[in-house]
Amino acid sequence: MGDPQYLVGSPRSNLERDGRDPAAFAIGINLMLSFVYDYLPYPPVPPTPTLSLAGALWVSDGVDRISRLPDVLLRDILSRLPAKDAARTAALSSRWRPLWRSAPLALVDSHLLPDGGAAGQFTLGAPSPRAVTDAVSRVLAAHPGPFRCVHLTCSTMEEHRGEMARWLDVLVAKGVQELVFVNRPWPLDLRLPATVFSCSSLTRLYLGVWRIPDTAAVPRGARFPNLLELGLCFNAMEDRDLAFMLERSPVLEFLVIMGSQTGVRLRLVSQSLRCLQLGYTYLEDIDVVDAPRLERLFQSGDFRQSELTAPSIKNCSSKIKIGRAPNLRVLGYLRPGEQELGITNTVIVAGAKESIVPSVQILAIEVQFGARNCVKKVPGFLRSFPNLETLHVQSPRIPKESTGKVNLKFWQEGGPIKCVVQSLKKVFFYEFRGSRSEVAFLKFIAERDRVLEQMVVVVAKECFSPGGDGVIAKLKPLTNAKWNSKGCKLELFKSPLTDVAGPICSHRHASDFGFADPFDLEFYCESETISVS
Repeated sequence: MGDPQYLVGSPRSNLERDGRDPAAFAIGINLMLSFVYDYLPYPPVPPTPTLSLAGALWVSDGVDRISRLPDVLLRDILSRLPAKDAARTAALSSRWRPLWRSAPLALVDSHLLPDGGAAGQFTLGAPSPRAVTDAVSRVLAAHPGPFRCVHLTCSTMEEHRGEMARWLDVLVAKGVQELVFVNRPWPLDLRLPATVFSCSSLTRLYLGVWRIPDTAAVPRGARFPNLLELGLCFNAMEDRDLAFMLERSPVLEFLVIMGSQTGVRLRLVSQSLRCLQLGYTYLEDIDVVDAPRLERLFQSGDFRQSELTAPSIKNCSSKIKIGRAPNLRVLGYLRPGEQELGITNTVIVAGAKESIVPSVQILAIEVQFGARNCVKKVPGFLRSFPNLETLHVQSPRIPKESTGKVNLKFWQEGGPIKCVVQSLKKVFFYEFRGSRSEVAFLKFIAERDRVLEQMVVVVAKECFSPGGDGVIAKLKPLTNAKWNSKGCKLELFKSPLTDVAGPICSHRHASDFGFADPFDLEFYCESETISVS
């Protein structure tokens, strides 16, 4: 296999050779880095403790009651402090001196900055903080482990290759449990030391802006036996590298792929995975072969038209194939017309084969209602989910050169859609602009759905600008429809957002099973209600 097709060119000279402006490209890279940092998990300790430990040690009667607590409790207290504050407790008394060395330590390099990281992450071109790098080396050398978590995101690793390799050696030897390891480029494709594959103690691992090492050369015994969560953010990797990491993670439950410097095919075979998140990334193929515990497949963002994307990728469509995933309940955002859907599970309906995923109850789709070829794909998508209960629809802005619209007749003559008739209870439609295609779609659901309980329509902010066609007029065909479900509640809101380029959703909700529906209306909670009476 040859070198992968890079979505971004690593050497600066390549940019000039290809006719790209390095300055504009740097702006794009900084934007991508901001998304990378946003996808990283929050450290389990705050930059500064909520309470002052020094002020809590002595009370008015002069008795140091905290120091009388058992060692196990004191170590737990220290493990919840930033590393620099945990180390300072050694100055309190002889009772505290050995405790920080035996407590599971949380080391977050941004906490070592003068402002504790309050100013946010560094951007491309900012000087690498040498003092922070030195402090990380000292802490790793001085503390015998284990390390509860280590977040290293501040350094341009190219400038510190020797320290970077030693850090990983130390973390492997001292049993780090959570590791967030991000290279602040340039270069973008700095090769990650293969030592990371020897870290069997990891339960959570996030890698950002690296070239994943050639896994063909990694020892066959390397594996992540305890890894529950894996995040791969804007890395350069090949299909086999991704497959290797999944194969060596037998208990993995959460997989995040955010951005990618290369087009990658994902072939998912996992007996443990529960949630797959794909954010601002291009995957040529997503093939869910065998994932019996998978409950959520969550996509958000699309960078195919950005400055960072290679020309060969910009107009490509991707394919998602669903094989054995009997517990897949939440799926989206899919793009009918741009994304091909393949399903291996088939049933016979009225003498014809239909491919279905009966387990999906919540579906989110992004539909370009100004493109007839996209709208024509929607019925087929919906027929694939016969037990669908909640549907989220994002409507992007219609381009000036519309490629055709569809009317209500298109939906009425297209044949029955089982979920629309029998199971769909909630419909959320975002950024409604009142086009004929949008109205026809919503009116079709209103007049066919027997069990619909709630329809929420969020009207785009631009519809309220002076000189518009009038919001009430745009909504009249829907409010005057002959609703099949008499108990359905129609809720209309004015969107608080402007220049919405794509679905608004929360990647943090996606992996939080406390949120039954990760595509919910949290971002529209301040929306103004619209009255049509």
